[in-house]
Amino acid sequence: MPSSLPRPLLLGSTSVYRRELLQRLRLPFDVAAPDVDETPQPGERPPDLARRLALAKARAVAARHPEAVVIGSDQVADLGGEPLGKPGTHERATEQLRRMRGRTVIFQTAVAVVCQGSGFEQLDLAAVRVRFRALSDAEIEFYLRAEQPYDCAGSAKSEGLGIALLDAIDSDDPTALVGLPLIRTARMLRAAGLPLLA
Repeated sequence: MPSSLPRPLLLGSTSVYRRELLQRLRLPFDVAAPDVDETPQPGERPPDLARRLALAKARAVAARHPEAVVIGSDQVADLGGEPLGKPGTHERATEQLRRMRGRTVIFQTAVAVVCQGSGFEQLDLAAVRVRFRALSDAEIEFYLRAEQPYDCAGSAKSEGLGIALLDAIDSDDPTALVGLPLIRTARMLRAAGLPLLA
């Protein structure tokens, strides 16, 4: 007989940005580190990389918590088919932003929801097109010193001062650029049996 209580929810991510986004759904959840190697495979396209890593993160946490509903997510900045990851340093962030200035970058944000106990598994991808302004070196330096977005794919945080770097954002899931597409996530959580508005 199925339980009337919803399964526990786990976010398979150590990202503070994803945690803050998931809190918007007002569901109780815990966080678990997925411990997944994020190295791209040779020739792997950015959307394929994002999908593979999101699913790997969800599956890794679900293997340790088989009764939980687990969310895994990954974001890859896609510059003309080349994956740009988290810069990690000021120098790499400077180089990324110089390469992106005046260009359109697609932020590929994948989300997976997995529950081993019920056999549930879904995966989706939100592609956010972001057009960067023709930034000067001085603007890039000012921005990086002010916000230090070294843990963000593509070296920019649109939810902060990074919005001043941009000419346009085109997306059907507005939180995808921050790191977790909540419209898609909510859809999958409902399909996994977690009520959101009850």
